Amino acid sequence: MRSAIIAIRDRLDRAGIILSGLCVIHCLLGVVLVGVLGLGGEALLSPAIHRVGLALALTVGLVSLSFGMRRHGRVGPLVIGGLGLSLMAAALAAGHGLPEAVLTVMGVSLVAFAHIRNLRAAC
Repeated sequence: MRSAIIAIRDRLDRAGIILSGLCVIHCLLGVVLVGVLGLGGEALLSPAIHRVGLALALTVGLVSLSFGMRRHGRVGPLVIGGLGLSLMAAALAAGHGLPEAVLTVMGVSLVAFAHIRNLRAAC
């Protein structure tokens, strides 16, 4: 049973890393396609996409990083991930534009780094 829980937590960390990467790609594509080419504004900049993405990041991040802290006893990944999630939430409040993109990329980078630290600390 314990190994199954560890496997699930590891999968959640990996999913968090993948979601962070997808978020960066979405953010950069949004800036390039909408800002430079004027394409896809309605789809790429939809507030619903950002709210759903933040909800997924919060769920996966808090669950996997919390379980990791319980397993390995290190609070660092949870703190780093929490900071990244806070930056992502601030980006959502900032509205569209360069500040949103910068806050999002910084936030998802910290979240991905936290998941990587969480995986390494569990070894």
